[in-house]
Amino acid sequence: MNERPRLFYGWLIVAVSGVGLFLGPPIVVFSFSVFLKPLVEDFHAGRAAVSFAFSLANTMGALSIPCVGMAIDRFGAKRLVVVSTVVYGLVLCAALWVGSSLWQLYLFYALLNIGMTAGAAPVPYGVVISHWFNRYRGLALGLAMMGIGVGSVVVPLVAQRLIAAFGWRSAFAIFGGVVLLVPLPVLTLGLQNDPAERGLRPDGRERETVSSLPPEVKTGMSWGEIWRSPRFWLLLCIFSLAGASVHGVALHMAAIFTDRGASTAQAATATSLVGAAVLVGRLCSGYLLDQMFAPRVAILFYSATALGIAILCTGVSGSMAFVAAFLAGLGMGAEVESMAYMVSRYFGLAAFGASYGVAFGAFMISGSAGVLLMGAGYDRFHSYTFPLASFCVAMVLTTILLTRLGQYRYPVDAEPNAAMEPIQVPSSA
Repeated sequence: MNERPRLFYGWLIVAVSGVGLFLGPPIVVFSFSVFLKPLVEDFHAGRAAVSFAFSLANTMGALSIPCVGMAIDRFGAKRLVVVSTVVYGLVLCAALWVGSSLWQLYLFYALLNIGMTAGAAPVPYGVVISHWFNRYRGLALGLAMMGIGVGSVVVPLVAQRLIAAFGWRSAFAIFGGVVLLVPLPVLTLGLQNDPAERGLRPDGRERETVSSLPPEVKTGMSWGEIWRSPRFWLLLCIFSLAGASVHGVALHMAAIFTDRGASTAQAATATSLVGAAVLVGRLCSGYLLDQMFAPRVAILFYSATALGIAILCTGVSGSMAFVAAFLAGLGMGAEVESMAYMVSRYFGLAAFGASYGVAFGAFMISGSAGVLLMGAGYDRFHSYTFPLASFCVAMVLTTILLTRLGQYRYPVDAEPNAAMEPIQVPSSA
């Protein structure tokens, strides 16, 4: 008779996912503001031109994510994650061969983001964790995404020192070597797609007699039904407005601070404060998603972001500016897991990879637009005040739209294998 394991393997999946995410978005997204001015100086270009590298990369990654999600729904996440992590690490190392032309920078960032989105990014790990957990899904997602939060605190500081010592190309290459040496072996050995592979159900419930039970059925709407749902399009609007705002502000945070007289070290500290806020947001929002209605959790954190952007818009410096940076980062800390959680609760898991992939793709495309608009706004007005004010308004609108979502279709208490009666989506959503 097999003894029940003391620790549910799903929590190890959470830890493995955190390791896989640690050097993904923290390098490509959260450290971009640290790389921004060195890139501007090296390529003798404006901030909008350099910001376009990130915008192009985000767009390319976003266009590939729906295909990634569909591939995960069909083949499982592990194989895709492992192969993509190898590609991502190699592209980072290839920074050593980026020349002095802007098109080479654009190509590098495009390939970098495509490699990251299929491996070291939230979508594949969000799919895996949502299959391993039901009742504790919010907490599990939040803990896993803390890998991004911890990385967002540590990686910008490390990147700033590496750039100062070796230059931006070598900094990327060093990160690439670490990706191949640390996360890759951990993912290869520890990641598993589904609890059924270990004779378990979500949250660690044992399958009484594995061979006598039917295969696990994923309840949820089909991709065609999701695509035609007004609620899905409302969610896309919410994620897009939030994505443009949090990316635009966070990725220009170091430049905002140095423009106000801060040193490069202080600017890196401000970027790390955004990362610290992401860390707090990940943990707190993940816990609250299992306790409260998810749109209310998102409203709480997005309101903090709107307040932080409003404070930055006033042109403050010193300690109040650091407080604003932290508040602005809180919304970025809540967006990934709340996005995954709401998509799974409103549409189920049957086509979760595709639906979450499209939603995250919209979030990334809008994020790339936000970064580009921040750079263009600065080049046009020689100040960040106007784009900051615009993103503050966008975050307020986001909180209003969140009130229109209505109740879950696939709530936490629903048995994963139980047949679900269709629920009509309110016409207002």
